[in-house]
Amino acid sequence: MASKKDIPVNVSKLLNLFRSLVPKLTTDKCKGQNGRIGVIGGCLEYTGAPYFAAISAMKVGADISHVFCHNNAATVIKSYSPDLIVHPVLDRLDAVEKIVPWLQGLHVIVIGPGLGRDPTVLKTTIELLKYCVTVRKPVIIDADGLFVLKDNINLIHGKQNVILTPNAVEFQRLFGKDPHLVMEEMSLLGEGVLVLEKGLTDKLYIPHTKEIYSMPIGGSGRRCGGQGDLLSGSIATFFFWTLQSNQQNPAYLAACASSHFIKKLNLAAFNKLGRSMVASDMINEIPTVFRDIFE
Repeated sequence: MASKKDIPVNVSKLLNLFRSLVPKLTTDKCKGQNGRIGVIGGCLEYTGAPYFAAISAMKVGADISHVFCHNNAATVIKSYSPDLIVHPVLDRLDAVEKIVPWLQGLHVIVIGPGLGRDPTVLKTTIELLKYCVTVRKPVIIDADGLFVLKDNINLIHGKQNVILTPNAVEFQRLFGKDPHLVMEEMSLLGEGVLVLEKGLTDKLYIPHTKEIYSMPIGGSGRRCGGQGDLLSGSIATFFFWTLQSNQQNPAYLAACASSHFIKKLNLAAFNKLGRSMVASDMINEIPTVFRDIFE
């Protein structure tokens, strides 16, 4: 959503800071210290989305990724990668009791990729979100997690360490279409919430200051499914790193770094494969693109 208040983000000036956030690989660390990420999502129809989010979090540099999904999705997601820890519990009546003990040991939670619209699962998701914001567990909310928020956005009012990643349609569903009222509606979120609106130019909204930052145009004309899931997984890992580094604006920095990264991933894969590129091709480019940008 265009606005003359938009402030351009100078990525080149932030690159040294981004690089300082990436933890050094040393032999004196234990598994999990560079990030333990959880993804809540995955149903019969949508198995790729939680996989993309969880594997991108690990490929960026987290040590462990958990996926909490519908029973019907678990075997499929497990077959995509043996590196993910998959819990087939999201559709159980006791799902909250089964999942919360795991969440306690995780650093950042991604809510929504491939979640679906099953009423029982959505009810469970609301309870898990309540838990996360109550204990100030950092969360990224995407896809059908944003659908859950539509009628429950008060759950994140005044909460800390929350990042929303809507596309244009999801953004309007949450905050309306009138550009004069969007920031007023968004200001209710408070200073602990950041909104990253995905698009040709990703925009970062800082609700409590009513500032809007615009990322540079990037990527390619190839708009295949799954790229938003790669973004949410990348943000999760960077969010943990920025919080660990005690940065003043951890959500903003994590969102900027990941937005820039995913656009570069898209372009790298597109340069090789053109219109045949799909999201899994972008995953293959993570090692090279990450090294070029951040190391």
